[in-house]
Amino acid sequence: MSDLDGISVIFDLDGTLVDSEPNYYEAGRQTLAGQGVTDFTWADHERYVGISTQETIALWKERYGLDVSAEELLADKNRRYLELARASTPVYPEMRAFVELLAGDGVPMAVASGSSRSAVETILAGTGLDARLRVVVSAEEVAHGKPAPDVFLEAARRLGVAPGRCVVVEDAVPGVVAAGAAGMRCVAVPYVVAQAEDSAFAAAGLVFRGGQGEFTARQAYDWLAGSPA
Repeated sequence: MSDLDGISVIFDLDGTLVDSEPNYYEAGRQTLAGQGVTDFTWADHERYVGISTQETIALWKERYGLDVSAEELLADKNRRYLELARASTPVYPEMRAFVELLAGDGVPMAVASGSSRSAVETILAGTGLDARLRVVVSAEEVAHGKPAPDVFLEAARRLGVAPGRCVVVEDAVPGVVAAGAAGMRCVAVPYVVAQAEDSAFAAAGLVFRGGQGEFTARQAYDWLAGSPA
């Protein structure tokens, strides 16, 4: 028996398992440029890290006064993103190592993401993570995206485990809030390191305030093995 018996782990995808945010930024920049918004910056993009693509589009329409339908914007952004994702989406090495450690112990795992299901499946297949992460929930499949707990609760349901036996791995405030709302413990690895002092991250059981540069698979594993349910 392992010290992780009875525990399941649910991973966010973008900015947590893979460094896909640069691709999302570029897809968003191109999409907005096509609508006449030519000053979209990385700092602007950071406002939307951690929330679903659908909610990002809704906020864009409001902020930039876009007349085009949300469906058309979403399709345009997803098309551009998938082209970029297929070309290059790097996996964080220590995250891959963490997945392998958990898989070696037979820990049930899932991915719960704000991205479209097609985007999630494309990335998992392209990186080989789909061999370990077979349970996938997209925000498209639930009523509300993060910071609502829906995607995490649905992931727990599909894994067949109680929410209280799940640990979420997240990079953004909305995801950490969603994990708490789902009654799940959380390991936080802030993608935007400048946000690491946000009070929301204090709710996580383990926080790597230096982001991916500080995260190690062994430290996360040891915490998980020793943390009380």
